[in-house]
Amino acid sequence: MKRMMPRCSHGALEPVAKPAIDAAAGASMPVAARTSTAPRFIAALLACLLALLICASCATAGQSGDAVSSAGKASEQNATADVLASMPPFEGAPYADVNESEPSFSPEEIERARLGSFEEYAPLDELGRCGAAMACVGLDTMPAQSRGDIWRVKPTGWHTSEYDFVEGEKLYNRCHLIGFQLTAENDNECNLITGTRYLNATGMLPFEERVAEYVKTTGNHVLYRVTPLFEGRELVARGVRMEARSVEDDGRAVSFNVYCYNVQPGVDIDYATGDNRLAERAESGASGADQHAEIADYVINVNTRKFHLPECTAVEDIAEKNKQLFTGSCDDLIQQGLAPCKKCNPCG
Repeated sequence: MKRMMPRCSHGALEPVAKPAIDAAAGASMPVAARTSTAPRFIAALLACLLALLICASCATAGQSGDAVSSAGKASEQNATADVLASMPPFEGAPYADVNESEPSFSPEEIERARLGSFEEYAPLDELGRCGAAMACVGLDTMPAQSRGDIWRVKPTGWHTSEYDFVEGEKLYNRCHLIGFQLTAENDNECNLITGTRYLNATGMLPFEERVAEYVKTTGNHVLYRVTPLFEGRELVARGVRMEARSVEDDGRAVSFNVYCYNVQPGVDIDYATGDNRLAERAESGASGADQHAEIADYVINVNTRKFHLPECTAVEDIAEKNKQLFTGSCDDLIQQGLAPCKKCNPCG
């Protein structure tokens, strides 16, 4: 009968089939014939031991892989917690600098970008949440046609909520991590999160447009990464981290590392579920004029420490690096030591 070689099955060895030997026949077998079976028996035994070692090695490797994977997830969670903990609470400015606005790309990522354009999007996690999206943006990654519908995608925490003081009245947008104008990604669920209108239009868009304008005017590339930051197992990101570095000139033209707040002035958001309600201050009996002041937009000149209405003619003279958008009240700005522009009189 033919022997079956041992194989690893869930860590157990299957038995080796051996021919039955009649004791009497064995006793009458010539010595030479009996001793010739010993090498075969030893070979089978060694094969069994080898298979056992292979199975044990596979199990150990699997455990090691799981440990590495768990360690990687823990490291990512710790990094997210560190960024969120280091960010000041939202006080009207749509973003805050991270690491003094110096991007944190690794040398390997920078070298990869020198080879040309690419895109990559992290798979959804066990809760269906997006991870980081990274691209080397170039003219070849930009769209050649208009954007299509994305309404079929419902990111984690998605709700249809409306407030009359929000631009377009919709609280939430399906926010592209990497904007459509940069990589032409339309309804890629790994690139869409639940974000407020304020995050999308006031926080992220100016940085996206800065990258797009540079690539279009120079034909060069920008290494770009956007990471949604979730607290614990919440379904709505607290904000997004945006990093960029122009490739051909080693970051001299474009370089930033910012955290954009996923908030909507005048609305309280439950980040665990996406539920939302009118902010308590707005419900406390403030007049319509007061509410308007609380959610009004202003432009700050960080160099002169003055703030303006967006339509003020003086805004055109502010250098982009000194210009900062702010949503809140005049009192908030004055308490921060800023002075209202005398030309446009933003406090009325």
